[in-house]
Amino acid sequence: MGEPEVRICVVGDELIAGVGDAKGLGWVGRVVARSRFPGTAMAFPLAIPGETTTAMSQRWDLESTKRFHPDPESDNRLVIALGRHDLDAGLSVARSRLNLANVLDVAEQRRLPVFVVGPPPGRPEDNDRLAELSGAFADVANRRRVPYVDTFTPLVTHEQWLADLATGVGGYPGQAGYGLMAWLVLHTGWHAWLGLPDDVA
Repeated sequence: MGEPEVRICVVGDELIAGVGDAKGLGWVGRVVARSRFPGTAMAFPLAIPGETTTAMSQRWDLESTKRFHPDPESDNRLVIALGRHDLDAGLSVARSRLNLANVLDVAEQRRLPVFVVGPPPGRPEDNDRLAELSGAFADVANRRRVPYVDTFTPLVTHEQWLADLATGVGGYPGQAGYGLMAWLVLHTGWHAWLGLPDDVA
């Protein structure tokens, strides 16, 4: 018997597709590239542009199940990458919290390990609301002992992130910005969640 196959579904908006990254990797590609899996690993970015948590909560199960290994002993994992579109859609923080809670609760019932990545900063005028939303997401995850990566707080005043957004198109980060997001993911419990040794490179 070889090492178990790992399948990771990453559900989120266009940021998980690396929009704006000249290398086309985004943060997901960078994180996978820095993860030393002992066996076969498959990562599936399941992106829908402009998606809210309401829409995400309605599709994640069906789309990920199609890609997971059917063997109940296999290593299937779910990454929820939360975006900023709940603000544009006018969703209340309470609704956004409930949407994430519902996803995490169903995943727990199925014994599906989940890793949550919070929304990064976008437009300066959205900072206060996005800070509140990120905090709410963190609280939902922490209450369920699910790893949560706060990308908002470390990046909201980060010069390289802000410069990347300013020079990018459509408010998307470029190579530097996605690199910063990947660094945060890799240094906020990613390896421990996968049961892998820390990346020392």
